[in-house]
Amino acid sequence: MKQYTIRVYAIIEHEGKVLLSDECIGDKYFTKFPGGGHEWGESFPDTISRELKEEAEIEVEKVEHFYTTDFFVKSAFDAQKQVVSIYYKTKVQDPHSIPSSSKKFDFDHNLQKAEQFRWVSIKDLSQESVTFPIDKRVVKLFSP
Repeated sequence: MKQYTIRVYAIIEHEGKVLLSDECIGDKYFTKFPGGGHEWGESFPDTISRELKEEAEIEVEKVEHFYTTDFFVKSAFDAQKQVVSIYYKTKVQDPHSIPSSSKKFDFDHNLQKAEQFRWVSIKDLSQESVTFPIDKRVVKLFSP
């Protein structure tokens, strides 16, 4: 049976940079915007707040809808699922406190699941900066 999965992501800008998340699950490496799966009973902004609290120990101040997927995307992790992603421009309390690295995939590669945040200059942000088709669309819409 084919299903949907809903993902909710934050576009966090600070000092001319945008936050990206380098991740590894099993043998798959990818770069995307921070965020994750929507859970039953949550509003979409609540998903952003929960995900950023869990992953970066940061509090959200404000979210503003930016983009919702408007084309078909099959999940990269489950061919029986269609992905719908919702992106919010997000302001957080203390962007400097987000644990980050300047190097791509700067984590223990022996782990089955790993994540590291990285600030990327907005002027250097391109569709090649991210892995998934929806994120590439968002970069195109977001970039000046």
